[in-house]
Amino acid sequence: MKAVSIKKGQTRVQAPDFVEMGTLRCDSCGEEFIVFQDPSRVDKKAAERQAKWLEKVLTEEHERVP
Repeated sequence: MKAVSIKKGQTRVQAPDFVEMGTLRCDSCGEEFIVFQDPSRVDKKAAERQAKWLEKVLTEEHERVP
């Protein structure tokens, strides 16, 4: 596993040794997600791409749910 995003406030069991790269707030629901990366593969540009991907996924999910 190279990267993971976890909803803020949830446990970090899924990525205990990962490096926090930033936080993304969903424009639709206001939930915050923290972007993490494997410490051996930290890449700020990759974290930015990860955040954009997550934003797209969240937008699509909110569009599907009435």
